[in-house]
Amino acid sequence: MTESEARQPSSTAMKPLTAAKKLGIYLPAAPEEFQNNALTHAEFTELQHNPPQWLTDLRTSGPHPRPEVARKLRITVAALKRNDMDRPLTTAEIKTLLADQPEWLSRARTSLAEEREAAAAREAAAAEITGADNPDTPDAG
Repeated sequence: MTESEARQPSSTAMKPLTAAKKLGIYLPAAPEEFQNNALTHAEFTELQHNPPQWLTDLRTSGPHPRPEVARKLRITVAALKRNDMDRPLTTAEIKTLLADQPEWLSRARTSLAEEREAAAAREAAAAEITGADNPDTPDAG
């Protein structure tokens, strides 16, 4: 395929990198045809609803992009970077890390869980205060 034959991004087509991010896949692991062509929104929707085998395989076994690696490990992307793990990992590599967690991974998982608990507690407290100050609530006297 020549460069002039490749579909270019436009107002009705998205760049391959954008599509890969939205699909949660690592672009360099995708087929060359996907990497070199913009996708229309209809094509993107079709990929979401009827993924081809290559997309299913990438989602299942990887390699996965950083945000997906962080999600699967239940840590932040920043924690990956701090610990020199800022690279795509396969599902097998992720499972190995989870099975035999290094110290940094255990700390990062605990830290993120604590941050999320604290954020949830703050939200609950804010909701209580907002509800108590709202005269339209049934409990307001």
